Amino acid sequence: MELLYRARNWDTRAGTVELAIPKLRRGSYFPTFLEPRKTAEKALLAVIQEAYVQGISTRSVDDLVRAMGAGGVSKSQVSRLVGEIDERVNSFLSRPLEGEWPYLWIDATYLKVRQGGRIVSIAVIIAVGVNMDGRREVLGVATGPSEAETFWTDFLRSLADRGLRGVKLVVADAHAGLRGAAGRVFNASLQRCRVHWMRNALAHAHAKQRPAITALLRTIFTQETAEDASRQWGDVHKTGTDIR
Repeated sequence: MELLYRARNWDTRAGTVELAIPKLRRGSYFPTFLEPRKTAEKALLAVIQEAYVQGISTRSVDDLVRAMGAGGVSKSQVSRLVGEIDERVNSFLSRPLEGEWPYLWIDATYLKVRQGGRIVSIAVIIAVGVNMDGRREVLGVATGPSEAETFWTDFLRSLADRGLRGVKLVVADAHAGLRGAAGRVFNASLQRCRVHWMRNALAHAHAKQRPAITALLRTIFTQETAEDASRQWGDVHKTGTDIR
């Protein structure tokens, strides 16, 4: 038996989707998602925005939308849709910070971006804080040409301007510029990040010895008091010397 369909165009902000709605001998059928239209359209928009965030080119986004059965999406449409992401991100990164955040973790990485028609490397830093209730939250993100002290200072001051206060300890890599900025902006101490410290320590060990040395070093951080940690450090140092 031949099935008959009626054509129906579904217009969304991402483009036009061509649908084929089956005709029934008895009764009628109409897709429920076309009635509110919002749920399915949000899903399609989420796919486009996620593709863009992952670095897929505008042309590839258009191909993706066509593969999903839509009529394609132009470069201007993609720009308009991803502009909604920028609005949400900017709102999140400029929100007021309330209460005290005694512990602040800061880390940085370098990413390749396109600027002025060429690929350059920029520093991306992120700050994660823990408040008095023990809740962890991303407080800020920033980009810059390098990890210079002025960059760190401007970033920490932007957090302070948004209301960040009560910072007692900043946990990060042993960066001289960050140490100076943390003391100047928050009058806080800087503690070496355990992950970075571990990486630097293992860089001096032979590859075959690293699993054993890693296990030894971790025992230092499980101690409950500074005295116990210092004593364990001495034991680890002696054992590590024997391993070499």
